Amino acid sequence: MTDINRVVLVGRLVRDLGNDQRDFAYTPNGQARANISIAVNRSRKQGDQWVDEANFFDVTIWGKTAENLKPYLTKGKQIAVEGYLRQDRWEKDGQKFSKVGIVADSVMLLGGRSDNGGAQSSGGYTPKFQQNNGFAQQQSYQPPVESPSFGGNGGGYSEDIPF
Repeated sequence: MTDINRVVLVGRLVRDLGNDQRDFAYTPNGQARANISIAVNRSRKQGDQWVDEANFFDVTIWGKTAENLKPYLTKGKQIAVEGYLRQDRWEKDGQKFSKVGIVADSVMLLGGRSDNGGAQSSGGYTPKFQQNNGFAQQQSYQPPVESPSFGGNGGGYSEDIPF
């Protein structure tokens, strides 16, 4: 039986994606990598009051998706991330460490142009990129070339349908 490791989060970026090697860099084979952190708020009831609780998650975005989203990943921007959990383990000075992070399969920008506290992107829209088999695609709707006819001649069906 196959195990399932899928994560879907909607949250806000904790900081701007800078040009620091830890935030954005290219691997030796030329693949882009962006490391971001998002805050995800959760409301829970404590006694008679609702209390907001923030959880912080580290997310890694790879390839063209990282390159395309770089100018839009600013502090406070709301994004949706779909991906999987990855546990990194290492040893330092004889002590073992472990960290769980998220590797993004797809990232979607949410909210409007001025959603992140006044910073505005260039252009009149916020693009939505989604990684699919290693490629970034811009999401768009294209209507069918020929829409089906409903009514009129009935498309060859008799009017006496038995159900």
